Amino acid sequence: MRAERVDHHPIDHDQAVDTLRRSYAAVPTGEPVRLAKRTSNLFRPRSAPRAPGLDVSGLNGVLSVDPAGRTADVQGMCTYEDLVDATLPHGLMPLVVPQLRTITLGGAVTGLGIESTTFRNGLPHESVREMDILTGSGEIVTVRPDGEHADLFTAFPNSLGSLGYATRLRIELQPIGRYVSLRNVRFTRLEALTDAIAEVTATRSWAGETVDAMDGVMFSPGEAYLVFARFTDTADPPSDYTGQAIYYRSLRQRTRDVLTAYDYLWRWDTDWFWCSAAFGAQHPVVRRLWPARYRRSDVYHRLVRLEHRHHVAARIDRLRGQPARERVVQDVEIPLGQAAEFLRWFAGAVGMTPVWLCPLRLREPAGAGSARAWPLYPLRPGQDYLNIGFWGTVPIAPGAADGDVNRTIERRVSELGGHKSLYSDAYYDRDAFDRLYGGDAWRAVKDRYDPDHRLTGLYEKAVARA
Repeated sequence: MRAERVDHHPIDHDQAVDTLRRSYAAVPTGEPVRLAKRTSNLFRPRSAPRAPGLDVSGLNGVLSVDPAGRTADVQGMCTYEDLVDATLPHGLMPLVVPQLRTITLGGAVTGLGIESTTFRNGLPHESVREMDILTGSGEIVTVRPDGEHADLFTAFPNSLGSLGYATRLRIELQPIGRYVSLRNVRFTRLEALTDAIAEVTATRSWAGETVDAMDGVMFSPGEAYLVFARFTDTADPPSDYTGQAIYYRSLRQRTRDVLTAYDYLWRWDTDWFWCSAAFGAQHPVVRRLWPARYRRSDVYHRLVRLEHRHHVAARIDRLRGQPARERVVQDVEIPLGQAAEFLRWFAGAVGMTPVWLCPLRLREPAGAGSARAWPLYPLRPGQDYLNIGFWGTVPIAPGAADGDVNRTIERRVSELGGHKSLYSDAYYDRDAFDRLYGGDAWRAVKDRYDPDHRLTGLYEKAVARA
């Protein structure tokens, strides 16, 4: 018997969309258009807005979940935290759940996202069946993979709001068990690690066990781990990494582990991967005093924004005679065959550890056919990639300029045929940016749906920090 579609009320979606459109119409011509929202997972400093932001206050909910059809209709500002709360009671999850709780569905599609199911399910936008988008002309357009507006559907991922804002998305869901069984496998050679990724991507298994999700951590080129996860309804008592224990350290301590499905999806959020150490939150005494409800990524991000605004730590470093530091916060996609080379280069040239490893392959349709290409983030269909995430700061060497390390990383990524995400600092010149991020395709869609170019351009957002 077909399960009933579950509607989540009360949400007056039409009223919320009308409010958004009125707030858009109220932005003076020539002023930058921004979303008025409290949280952000961007690391790009931007110029201060002079006009009020777009009112998206009514667009943050789950509209409905269809357990039998395995789909959900969600509003554009709905966070994955809220969506997971709505789907897990049905034994379902989005095909990809980005690592941080307050990432929104609209943000993950227009700005990209990734997680441990990406090696088989692709990126979050590849599970979208249709979207309603507020375009630069002020109209709401429903877009699908084919039909009249397929060009906007295809160009929307990685457009960062330069082509419009999603107000509603229909996405696919997948089953997940009550628990996630983890197998932590250590590698002392990076080539062995990348060979293992290729094997699991091809077979969906490792040493006779099904692999439903896969990611890893490199502590050094001679010590790296892959975590092979299996969804299950029966398991030993689960571990808890929301208290004193810290998840990423467990990879060195355990070869087997179990988490509840909920805790697995948010395993990285409690300590912002490992970045909570910068705030003292991993010190045993501080951790006991720091309320658990405040050990989450959006709290840490607010602390970072305060530092960007007031530069307290930078002033203390100057008083201590320490060199200024450059922020190096990036996620890059490297073709799997070149990933070991990049990781060794990064360890020697930049030296930040740990780094996150997340295998990636564009989603391939069931049956015959190749994966769809996405012009604004042109990964190659059929190619295995490794996402490598590194987040921190490095001292600025004498005679060097702020940004030099990031520029060096950009060049190395391009030399190896990779790409980097645009949620943080970028330093490309316009010609290189257009070549790497589908400039011609972006302009064609921009001219059709935002003919007056009211929305800030992609280059201006990503590089010029407009």
